[in-house]
Amino acid sequence: MMARDIYAYRQLVVESVEEGGRVVMRPASGQAYATDLNVHCSRHLSDTSVYPLGTVFLVNAKLTDRLGGDQYLYVWHGDEIKVLSDSEAEVFLGAYRRVRL
Repeated sequence: MMARDIYAYRQLVVESVEEGGRVVMRPASGQAYATDLNVHCSRHLSDTSVYPLGTVFLVNAKLTDRLGGDQYLYVWHGDEIKVLSDSEAEVFLGAYRRVRL
């Protein structure tokens, strides 16, 4: 079994949204990734009885593809996931916003 490359992962804010009658995760706006990029993570995060729609999570994710297919963000099921308040998400995202000169 190959070891997981932890250096390929970066912290990312994702939020739960409804698309086509399903709850999916998408990157929050203001980061390096498009907000329509698919996020593959534990289905537990999309359980609205535990986490209401619009819940914001801080995860470790890496950009990948499967056999040359479309790119997506992968969140390993064993990593810690933190639920962020709106103010915590703003602080995290504010640290990554670029200042225009």
